[in-house]
Amino acid sequence: MDVGTIVSNSLKYPFRNIKKLPILFILFILLAIIPIGMISDNKYLTIFGLVAFFVFILIVPGYLFSFVKIGLNESSMMPSLSFAKNIYDSIRVLVLRVVYMIAPALVFFVVLSTLGTSSINMLYELKIHVFVLTFGLTLLIVLITYIIFEILLFFAKARLAYLNSLSEALNMYKVAMDIKRIGVFNIIKWLLFMVILMIVFSFISSWVMAIPYVGLLIYVCIVIPLLESIGNYSLGLLYSNIADDGGNIVKFENDI
Repeated sequence: MDVGTIVSNSLKYPFRNIKKLPILFILFILLAIIPIGMISDNKYLTIFGLVAFFVFILIVPGYLFSFVKIGLNESSMMPSLSFAKNIYDSIRVLVLRVVYMIAPALVFFVVLSTLGTSSINMLYELKIHVFVLTFGLTLLIVLITYIIFEILLFFAKARLAYLNSLSEALNMYKVAMDIKRIGVFNIIKWLLFMVILMIVFSFISSWVMAIPYVGLLIYVCIVIPLLESIGNYSLGLLYSNIADDGGNIVKFENDI
């Protein structure tokens, strides 16, 4: 499936499941309770929001992970909620994120410890131009490292969805080989699509957010879920291009 078809199918996907789409919106209401409680200055609602946020963290990442599986299977159905399975998948996705973010975190702390003291000395000595250059270089190094491992994490999640094996998803060499099989150019086009989509949604959302209180609720409970469903589904579709190519990839077993 070419990237153009992936983009087209992904944009249509949420709206092919209008009846089930409210499930996704309702889940994200859990994320909106804390800000609502803070805005209304209701401590009980804020405390309830903290509990709701914990429930959100347990369920929603695993549920969104199901969209990757649906995309892998090139289906247009909306995944059903399964609390036990969603919690299990949420934990596995969290483990992936923690492991893949170790390297960017280490780079950040190493660079910070190396350049941090010297940067402060530069400020004291009024070497502003050197400080700006050093800070910019530090930020660039950290940003590049983060982007690389974030991309690896995308396809580690897709590999996990396909093989249903955390150890396979944690194998960075095999994940890198998956990226090579998909094609760097195809991935760049897909990433550009995602960036453009986020910019467009953010621009539209800026008008929605201007509506007091309601705007925030619409953004959290409708805009973000739509972006997440499109992004995860498109990742599954993109990975499906190598799902049947043999080699290290085994036959996909649909366990949704």
